[in-house]
Amino acid sequence: MLLTNAQLVTLRDNDSFGLIQNGALALEEDRIAWVGSMQDIPDVWRAGQTSDQVHDLGGRLITPALIDCHTHIVFGGNRAAEFEQRLNGATYEQIAQSGGGIVSTVTATRAAPQDALLVDALTRVDALIAEGVTLIEVKSGYGLDRETELKMLRVARQIAQHRPIEVRTSFLGAHAVPADFTGRPDAYIDEVCIPALRAAHAEGLVDAVDGFCEGIAFDTVQISRVFDVARALGLPVKLHAEQLSHIGGTQLAARYGALSADHVEYATDQDARAMARAGTVAVILPGAFYTIRETQAPPLQAFREHGVPMALATDCNPGSSPLSSALLAMNMGCTLFRMTPLEALLGMTAHAAKALGLATRGRIIAGWQADLCIWDAAHPAELAYRIGFNPLHSRIFKGSL
Repeated sequence: MLLTNAQLVTLRDNDSFGLIQNGALALEEDRIAWVGSMQDIPDVWRAGQTSDQVHDLGGRLITPALIDCHTHIVFGGNRAAEFEQRLNGATYEQIAQSGGGIVSTVTATRAAPQDALLVDALTRVDALIAEGVTLIEVKSGYGLDRETELKMLRVARQIAQHRPIEVRTSFLGAHAVPADFTGRPDAYIDEVCIPALRAAHAEGLVDAVDGFCEGIAFDTVQISRVFDVARALGLPVKLHAEQLSHIGGTQLAARYGALSADHVEYATDQDARAMARAGTVAVILPGAFYTIRETQAPPLQAFREHGVPMALATDCNPGSSPLSSALLAMNMGCTLFRMTPLEALLGMTAHAAKALGLATRGRIIAGWQADLCIWDAAHPAELAYRIGFNPLHSRIFKGSL
């Protein structure tokens, strides 16, 4: 396939959009074969294509396809009632401590048949695909028992069998303490979480291991025990860290060489230094900040100063971020945290890929996977600028239009 007469947003480095005006792209199978200006199209591509293989894009914008690197997209039920409680003054922590929050979704997810979970998840996946997403990460964590954690991960794996999208899975057994282990978080880690992780890994269901390191969930010592098992199994780790308070999660993630530390609203300059040394990506999640009406913004300037890559994701979940729009997440990153449009696009492409440990996604480079978006837009800043507007013209996934 040869794509001509386009504006290419290559993102070949982190300092600019890498725009090529009047550009062209050659695709061979699932890879980008060549990228450059129209006048430099190699002869083999000029002469060797049939008319149905050449697409004149009329000056449209081409970017790398979008990547949503942090979602909880498989779950049962919803938490609209808790949304109302928060509007009436209840905090996220108060709702969780009274039996709501994650634990309420656990009840609904345990009760839901696997087929029903898949059908519901696909509706949310379709919304992301419609905005140009070709790769998502999906977490477990709403089971908190062996069978439901495995059920969630099986559903996550099934998504790619039903939709043209790539899925990476994260085991999040250390998400919350279930009601039957109230006051016994260590027992839950030993008796449920770690055995479930081993079982999920044995079934080939796990690409990475996550945890929720927070006062309402698990401390650094408990998460360390989970991460030690992940390391023994050869699995990379990532962590929900410093979302609601500062208890050392980001430093813990850095010590384990985590792919990412996510949320990080209460991270410090020292945390940013540690992440930079470890190569850990900061995943910014404005949907949760917006929904729970947080006031502590993540330290973006510290991340910039220390060279910490910033990814951006929807955090799609039923409680703290019922968001299934990648484009809105980009706008929120800019308006709530003052990310630049370039940072927002990098956050949903190249840096999101890095947060998933993937090396050949998220930029337009010869040899990389041909996952691309074609937009009815004149400049890449429009993708983060507009609200409630989807300018996607078409999506290319693994070389297929």
